[in-house]
Amino acid sequence: MKTHGRKLMTVLLVAAVVALGAGCTSSATKEESKEATIGIVQYVDHVALDAAREGFVTALADNGYTDGDNITIDVQNAQGDQSNLSTISDRFVSNKVDMVLAIATPAAQAIAGKTTEIPILGTAITDYEAARLVTSNEAPGGNVSGTTDMNPIKEQIDLLVKLVPTAKTVGVLYTSSEDNSVIQAKIAKEAIEKLGLKYVEVTVTNSNDVQQATQSIVSQCDAIYIPTDNVFASAMPQVQSITSQSKTPVICGESGMVESGGLATLGISYSDLGYQTGLMAVKILKGEAEPATMPIESATKFEYAINGAVAQEIGLTIPADLQQYVITAK
Repeated sequence: MKTHGRKLMTVLLVAAVVALGAGCTSSATKEESKEATIGIVQYVDHVALDAAREGFVTALADNGYTDGDNITIDVQNAQGDQSNLSTISDRFVSNKVDMVLAIATPAAQAIAGKTTEIPILGTAITDYEAARLVTSNEAPGGNVSGTTDMNPIKEQIDLLVKLVPTAKTVGVLYTSSEDNSVIQAKIAKEAIEKLGLKYVEVTVTNSNDVQQATQSIVSQCDAIYIPTDNVFASAMPQVQSITSQSKTPVICGESGMVESGGLATLGISYSDLGYQTGLMAVKILKGEAEPATMPIESATKFEYAINGAVAQEIGLTIPADLQQYVITAK
């Protein structure tokens, strides 16, 4: 009877150990299979930023990370509002997302100000170091890295001169509150002066200033340069309504702005840039890298884009060697 009791006790103990082991295995498996949540905070709607977002998601899918399957992607758009950026950032931190994609400088600055733990990748950002997002572009040192949309600004000014060889004064339009625009405008003004031309600049603080600023500058210049600027990218139809009447050529920072009413650009593909950022995200998800040691990456190629309808509208003849880059306007 006692022997039977000892055997029964042994069986119960073994069963308990097996059950405990099974419980641990189940818990570990569940933890390992936990799908990652990626929060995407986009500053505003416009062609370039949308393309960057879509390129990012495509890169994830091409590498086995599909929304609704093994990852969850939470897309939020701030509609150009700083308070919305703060609210979205707080939400991502509270929900403990596994990674954040910040599209445009203001979006990256907002989320970076809320967390030093969550990995953050940025895209459509001109200079991370100048925006105080990283210690240096070569060695970020914190939880932020990503891709830069720095354009070949000198070459863009060269394009302006090629298309408008009689230009003497170039107008520079940009948003004074966007760090990325300030940096690009400075480079553009230096490039303009090196060519022996003059420049005038008019800045805006938000979209409400665009019409007045454009009306002001067309009377002071022969051509206009607008960098990759979020406010102006969203307001190019307004710009075009004024420059088409004044017959003023507008060279833009990127092709989306050309499609929306600008004349021409030599710029990056934001879809490709977003894809490049997605490949960086894949490395982080796989545990192969972390933002602190991932240098800021740049676009590898640039493309011409010329709005043929706008050229015809303002009476500008496109040189024969650039005809192949004419795109259909929206």
